[in-house]
Amino acid sequence: MTALDPFTDALDCPLYVVTATAAGERAGCLVGFASQCSIRPARFIVWLSKANRTYRVAARADRLAVHLLGHDQDHLARLFGGATGDMTDKFTRTAWHPGPGGVPVLDEAPVWVVGRVQSRFDGGDHCGFLLAPEAAQHPGGDGVRLMFLKDGPDISPGHPAD
Repeated sequence: MTALDPFTDALDCPLYVVTATAAGERAGCLVGFASQCSIRPARFIVWLSKANRTYRVAARADRLAVHLLGHDQDHLARLFGGATGDMTDKFTRTAWHPGPGGVPVLDEAPVWVVGRVQSRFDGGDHCGFLLAPEAAQHPGGDGVRLMFLKDGPDISPGHPAD
């Protein structure tokens, strides 16, 4: 237990799937650490575990796609959170299309943003990727019910969390 645990235990953050492509490799993983971090200019930061294959691909990528999952998309959360790209080609198991710069955009994700990587920050066991948004999709209205950490499925991670 750390001094931060009582604070973070109170949070209920959205679950994200982050995808990347570099040098012909595709990767994607489930992420819980991400946030808008600037209004002008618009910026979003996503934190990737250094243990993940997605981090290794993202470290060479120009862009990342960040997807919000619908409340009922357990199958995508399990695929991108419970399988490691070291052993599974996740993109043969779900529909996707190339977004800006070829980054994989998941067809089923109701809300997503593609951003150009502006900077990378060492945060300990995670690396922060500061993104400048280039393209986004949101269906509009209040009809999208998102998946949050506390209502996400129980998933054994493809790689240890720490």
